[in-house]
Amino acid sequence: MPHLLKVKNLSFGYTKENLLLKNFSLELKRGEIKAVVGESGAGKSTLFELILKTLKPLDGTIEVASCSQVFQDPYSSFHPSYSLLNQIQDVAPLDELQKYLKLIDLDYNLLLKLPHELSGGQLQRASILRAILMKPDILLLDEPTSALDNVVQLEVMKMLMNHLDSMAMLLITHDMELAQWCADEIITI
Repeated sequence: MPHLLKVKNLSFGYTKENLLLKNFSLELKRGEIKAVVGESGAGKSTLFELILKTLKPLDGTIEVASCSQVFQDPYSSFHPSYSLLNQIQDVAPLDELQKYLKLIDLDYNLLLKLPHELSGGQLQRASILRAILMKPDILLLDEPTSALDNVVQLEVMKMLMNHLDSMAMLLITHDMELAQWCADEIITI
Protein backbone atom coordinates (compact mmCIF):
# COMPACT_ATOMS: atom_id res chain seq x y z
CA MET A 1 0.00 0.00 0.00
CA PRO A 2 1.56 3.34 -1.00
CA HIS A 3 2.27 5.95 1.63
CA LEU A 4 0.08 9.05 1.67
CA LEU A 5 2.65 10.82 3.82
CA LYS A 6 6.37 10.20 3.98
CA VAL A 7 8.50 12.44 6.19
CA LYS A 8 12.18 11.55 6.09
CA ASN A 9 14.99 12.96 8.26
CA LEU A 10 13.09 16.20 8.85
CA SER A 11 14.84 18.92 10.83
CA PHE A 12 13.29 22.26 11.69
CA GLY A 13 13.91 25.08 14.10
CA TYR A 14 13.45 28.81 14.08
CA THR A 15 17.22 28.92 14.61
CA LYS A 16 19.71 26.21 13.61
CA GLU A 17 20.99 26.09 17.20
CA ASN A 18 17.55 25.35 18.70
CA LEU A 19 15.82 22.61 16.67
CA LEU A 20 12.23 21.61 17.40
CA LEU A 21 12.47 18.57 15.16
CA LYS A 22 15.72 16.74 14.40
CA ASN A 23 15.97 13.83 11.95
CA PHE A 24 12.24 13.15 12.40
CA SER A 25 10.71 10.50 10.15
CA LEU A 26 7.12 9.35 9.74
CA GLU A 27 5.12 7.31 7.24
CA LEU A 28 1.35 7.17 6.99
CA LYS A 29 -0.75 4.84 4.84
CA ARG A 30 -4.43 4.86 3.94
CA GLY A 31 -6.41 3.33 6.79
CA GLU A 32 -3.98 4.39 9.53
CA ILE A 33 -4.34 6.80 12.42
CA LYS A 34 -1.15 7.97 14.06
CA ALA A 35 -1.19 10.20 17.12
CA VAL A 36 1.50 12.78 17.82
CA VAL A 37 1.91 13.63 21.49
CA GLY A 38 4.31 15.82 23.41
CA GLU A 39 4.58 18.80 25.68
CA SER A 40 3.44 22.26 24.61
CA GLY A 41 6.08 23.84 22.42
CA ALA A 42 7.60 20.49 21.37
CA GLY A 43 6.79 21.04 17.68
CA LYS A 44 3.53 19.15 17.16
CA SER A 45 1.65 21.99 15.42
CA THR A 46 4.86 22.99 13.64
CA LEU A 47 4.96 19.49 12.15
CA PHE A 48 1.53 20.11 10.61
CA GLU A 49 2.70 23.44 9.20
CA LEU A 50 5.66 21.68 7.62
CA ILE A 51 3.40 18.98 6.14
CA LEU A 52 1.09 21.68 4.74
CA LYS A 53 4.17 23.51 3.39
CA THR A 54 3.44 26.77 5.21
CA LEU A 55 6.88 26.32 6.78
CA LYS A 56 10.03 25.09 5.06
CA PRO A 57 12.24 22.45 6.72
CA LEU A 58 15.93 23.09 7.34
CA ASP A 59 16.65 19.57 6.18
CA GLY A 60 14.82 16.42 5.10
CA THR A 61 11.95 15.68 2.74
CA ILE A 62 8.17 15.56 2.91
CA GLU A 63 6.07 13.74 0.34
CA VAL A 64 2.38 14.28 0.95
CA ALA A 65 -0.96 13.57 -0.74
CA SER A 66 -3.95 15.94 -0.46
CA CYS A 67 -4.67 17.15 3.08
CA SER A 68 -7.32 18.98 4.99
CA GLN A 69 -6.89 20.17 8.55
CA VAL A 70 -8.98 20.63 11.66
CA PHE A 71 -7.39 23.28 13.86
CA GLN A 72 -7.47 23.27 17.64
CA ASP A 73 -9.13 26.71 17.79
CA PRO A 74 -12.28 26.58 15.67
CA TYR A 75 -12.72 30.38 15.82
CA SER A 76 -9.47 30.87 13.90
CA SER A 77 -10.62 28.37 11.26
CA PHE A 78 -13.36 30.53 9.77
CA HIS A 79 -13.56 34.09 8.48
CA PRO A 80 -15.72 36.09 10.90
CA SER A 81 -17.77 37.93 8.23
CA TYR A 82 -19.11 35.05 6.12
CA SER A 83 -21.60 32.32 6.89
CA LEU A 84 -20.23 28.88 7.59
CA LEU A 85 -22.08 27.47 4.60
CA ASN A 86 -20.41 29.98 2.25
CA GLN A 87 -17.00 29.08 3.64
CA ILE A 88 -17.62 25.35 3.36
CA GLN A 89 -18.95 25.47 -0.19
CA ASP A 90 -15.93 27.57 -1.24
CA VAL A 91 -13.64 24.58 -0.64
CA ALA A 92 -15.81 21.45 -0.72
CA PRO A 93 -18.67 19.89 -2.66
CA LEU A 94 -21.94 19.76 -0.73
CA ASP A 95 -23.30 16.52 -2.20
CA GLU A 96 -22.90 14.65 1.12
CA LEU A 97 -23.66 17.59 3.40
CA GLN A 98 -26.93 16.24 4.85
CA LYS A 99 -25.40 12.84 5.58
CA TYR A 100 -22.52 14.34 7.57
CA LEU A 101 -24.67 16.90 9.36
CA LYS A 102 -26.63 14.00 10.80
CA LEU A 103 -23.49 12.03 11.70
CA ILE A 104 -21.97 14.92 13.67
CA ASP A 105 -25.31 16.11 15.10
CA LEU A 106 -25.20 19.58 13.58
CA ASP A 107 -28.28 21.46 12.39
CA TYR A 108 -28.20 22.84 8.84
CA ASN A 109 -29.53 26.22 10.04
CA LEU A 110 -26.36 26.71 12.10
CA LEU A 111 -24.37 26.75 8.85
CA LEU A 112 -26.29 29.86 7.77
CA LYS A 113 -24.86 31.78 10.73
CA LEU A 114 -21.60 33.63 11.26
CA PRO A 115 -18.88 31.82 13.24
CA HIS A 116 -19.27 33.95 16.39
CA GLU A 117 -22.94 32.97 16.60
CA LEU A 118 -22.08 29.34 17.37
CA SER A 119 -20.66 27.70 20.48
CA GLY A 120 -17.10 26.41 20.39
CA GLY A 121 -18.35 22.82 20.13
CA GLN A 122 -20.73 23.61 17.26
CA LEU A 123 -18.01 25.50 15.42
CA GLN A 124 -15.53 22.66 15.90
CA ARG A 125 -18.05 20.19 14.43
CA ALA A 126 -18.50 22.57 11.46
CA SER A 127 -14.72 22.58 11.03
CA ILE A 128 -14.66 18.77 11.04
CA LEU A 129 -17.58 18.76 8.58
CA ARG A 130 -15.70 21.03 6.19
CA ALA A 131 -12.53 18.93 6.42
CA ILE A 132 -14.39 15.67 5.69
CA LEU A 133 -16.38 17.17 2.79
CA MET A 134 -13.08 18.16 1.14
CA LYS A 135 -12.43 14.41 0.68
CA PRO A 136 -8.71 14.55 1.51
CA ASP A 137 -6.28 11.66 1.41
CA ILE A 138 -4.99 12.77 4.82
CA LEU A 139 -6.88 14.46 7.62
CA LEU A 140 -4.63 16.46 9.95
CA LEU A 141 -6.36 16.78 13.32
CA ASP A 142 -4.99 19.23 15.90
CA GLU A 143 -6.87 18.55 19.16
CA PRO A 144 -10.08 18.16 17.10
CA THR A 145 -12.33 17.15 19.96
CA SER A 146 -11.03 19.35 22.79
CA ALA A 147 -14.02 21.73 22.47
CA LEU A 148 -16.53 18.85 22.59
CA ASP A 149 -18.12 17.11 25.55
CA ASN A 150 -17.20 13.45 26.10
CA VAL A 151 -20.28 11.94 24.42
CA VAL A 152 -19.98 14.09 21.29
CA GLN A 153 -16.19 13.55 21.28
CA LEU A 154 -16.69 9.78 21.12
CA GLU A 155 -19.32 10.01 18.37
CA VAL A 156 -17.19 12.36 16.25
CA MET A 157 -14.09 10.17 16.59
CA LYS A 158 -16.11 7.06 15.68
CA MET A 159 -17.45 8.87 12.60
CA LEU A 160 -13.92 9.90 11.58
CA MET A 161 -12.61 6.37 12.10
CA ASN A 162 -15.35 5.04 9.82
CA HIS A 163 -13.66 6.93 6.96
CA LEU A 164 -10.30 5.22 7.23
CA ASP A 165 -11.02 3.17 4.11
CA SER A 166 -10.66 6.38 2.08
CA MET A 167 -8.04 8.32 4.06
CA ALA A 168 -5.39 8.38 6.77
CA MET A 169 -5.34 10.57 9.86
CA LEU A 170 -2.59 12.26 11.81
CA LEU A 171 -3.83 13.38 15.23
CA ILE A 172 -2.22 15.84 17.63
CA THR A 173 -3.56 15.37 21.12
CA HIS A 174 -2.74 15.84 24.77
CA ASP A 175 -5.41 13.23 25.58
CA MET A 176 -3.40 10.03 25.99
CA GLU A 177 -6.57 7.98 26.53
CA LEU A 178 -7.91 9.17 23.17
CA ALA A 179 -4.58 8.41 21.47
CA GLN A 180 -4.42 4.91 22.97
CA TRP A 181 -8.04 4.23 22.01
CA CYS A 182 -7.89 5.26 18.35
CA ALA A 183 -4.28 5.35 17.12
CA ASP A 184 -2.36 2.58 15.41
CA GLU A 185 0.84 4.23 16.64
CA ILE A 186 1.66 6.97 19.15
CA ILE A 187 4.63 9.19 18.27
CA THR A 188 6.17 11.32 21.01
CA ILE A 189 8.00 14.49 20.01
